[in-house]
Amino acid sequence: MGRLAGFKYRQVVRRLKQLGFEFDRQAAGSHEIWYNPSTERYTTIPNHPGDMPEGTVRAILRQAGITPEEFLNP
Repeated sequence: MGRLAGFKYRQVVRRLKQLGFEFDRQAAGSHEIWYNPSTERYTTIPNHPGDMPEGTVRAILRQAGITPEEFLNP
């Protein structure tokens, strides 16, 4: 299990809000689009129950332009 495994939707959203992201719109199914006005970057977040796979969290961070260190160290 990697450092980015075991995060739930609410934990990811809480941290993204701290980093300047805000809810933009609902996407297909249970996915949401979040936007950061200062960096003008978008990221898609699945709103599913349970833990997100590590690869999904990494993809969210890559889209958002956030390093794993920034995400893990508030």
